Amino acid sequence: MVNQNRNMRTPATVDDGPRVPLWIRRPAALHLGAYVLAGLIFAAQIITALAIGSELPTILAVLLAGGGVALSWWRPWAGLVVTSAASLAVTALGDDPVSVWMMAVLVLFSFTFRGKPPVPGTAVVAAFFFAGLWMGHGFGSGSLVSAAALFTAIGGGATGAALRLSRDHWLVSEERARTAVATREMEVERRVTEERLRIARDLHDVVGHQVAMLSVHLGVAEIGLPEQATSSRQALESARSNARNVVSETQRILSLLRRGDTIPHDDALRPTPSLGSLDGLIASFGSIGLDVSASISLDDPEGEPSVGVTVYRIVQEALTNAYRHGEGAATVDIHESDGRIHVTVSNRIGHALRGAVAGSGLGLVGMRERVESCGGRLTIVTADGQFRVSAELSPIGAQLA
Repeated sequence: MVNQNRNMRTPATVDDGPRVPLWIRRPAALHLGAYVLAGLIFAAQIITALAIGSELPTILAVLLAGGGVALSWWRPWAGLVVTSAASLAVTALGDDPVSVWMMAVLVLFSFTFRGKPPVPGTAVVAAFFFAGLWMGHGFGSGSLVSAAALFTAIGGGATGAALRLSRDHWLVSEERARTAVATREMEVERRVTEERLRIARDLHDVVGHQVAMLSVHLGVAEIGLPEQATSSRQALESARSNARNVVSETQRILSLLRRGDTIPHDDALRPTPSLGSLDGLIASFGSIGLDVSASISLDDPEGEPSVGVTVYRIVQEALTNAYRHGEGAATVDIHESDGRIHVTVSNRIGHALRGAVAGSGLGLVGMRERVESCGGRLTIVTADGQFRVSAELSPIGAQLA
């Protein structure tokens, strides 16, 4: 059993794909079925030969065919030749060869189903069939029988080969599906990592600016201290030193994160995005042909720097999607209510791609990373021909527990 199935890989069932036929999932069952049928034919032929009192050479030829069937289980080529030779012997003896032919055809089916070369195997069986007909009946009176024998041999070999090719096609298709899923997951992970690096870079600028301002304020406080406040002056000096260390360490971390980075120099020098940059961002999309209707109403136009970066990136990514995949005008609504900042960008879904190449569809993954990094929630809805991106964030960003 182990040798017989050595080349028969069994595809796993894919839950979310088309149902794989049983004979593809269990190829050994079809293979075993062919041998069971050949065994039943052999048993029936032996019983019939004994019942009608067939001569010993005929019984020996049938036994030879049965031995060939058994041999083909382990040695396909040898078993095919022995079974086909038995059909030649039965035909040459003048007995009805149909049962032995059927055994040879079933062995040929198993032979090609296991991936053996179908043309040479079919040629061997057909050659023995023709040789037996020629020796026993001749081509003149047995032309119809000869044609039937030929097409039976071709049918058995072709059926086994076709089923084998069908199995291989299923296996290849399934492997490609698995590879596509794995590649997609790897791409998502890579994009998430890249987006996290971009978040780290943006936050570095925000943190660096705030720590620098903290250092300035500490310096002002130190200048205003009276001469006798020695301990307070030392404390402020220590705080300023710690602030400088924080800036230095964040720069080292950012430098480590940027190894192998390919950000253009001009982009690296641009100021950190903020809520105050939204008007310029929306105008830039208008300059390339996207009609944007914007409504921005916030209690604090500057806001928390980390939140400002996140809102800016959400609007940027959503408008990019609207430009590439939408049609008509896009609407941007940013307002503050119930102590939360609400960002909504919507557009009508288009039928034609605008732009040189299609996107990867992973920009939304990065957008979600942005929102979650600020303790917010992102909702993406496609309904009634509209694509809507909604985000809800705290004005002060994520807070440590």
